[in-house]
Amino acid sequence: MEALRAIALDSGLDEELKWGKPCYVIQDGNVAIIQPFKEQCGFMFFKGALLNDPDGLLEAPGPNSQAARRLIFSSVAEITKMKPKLRAFIKEATKLEKSGAKVPVKKTLESRPSELEEMFRQVAGLEAAFDGLTPGRRRAYILHFSGAKQSKTRKSRIEKWIPKILEGKGMND
Repeated sequence: MEALRAIALDSGLDEELKWGKPCYVIQDGNVAIIQPFKEQCGFMFFKGALLNDPDGLLEAPGPNSQAARRLIFSSVAEITKMKPKLRAFIKEATKLEKSGAKVPVKKTLESRPSELEEMFRQVAGLEAAFDGLTPGRRRAYILHFSGAKQSKTRKSRIEKWIPKILEGKGMND
């Protein structure tokens, strides 16, 4: 993390602590964040999808990620080897942030599974509580519920999360 931090600070970015991690900003806009993992470390660009990456070095952090892209490192030697490319990515990401560029986000409205609609009819206040969640929390629930192949499994997943939804909380709260 120290090697990545030194590169980011040397690139003229300001460091702030966000989400409990070192985040690098310019003009109050998030450019990148260091992500510590057990045996690896990630350097994630918030608008990484806009970066020029002809070698395919940047990876999406998850299957549903639209904007963020990151580099994963397992050693300081890997960071040292990638230093020129990392600096180039940081420079480009900084220019993008300064320009106000936006990542075109696909408005994918995942449909609510029928089991969830049925549960809305059975549990008072559930639909209002669900609709009161942030779009990201609603989407996370829908992806989790819809990920089950069998209706029985979808229903049991929904039943498990009803208390959290009624509390206005997401899956990771």
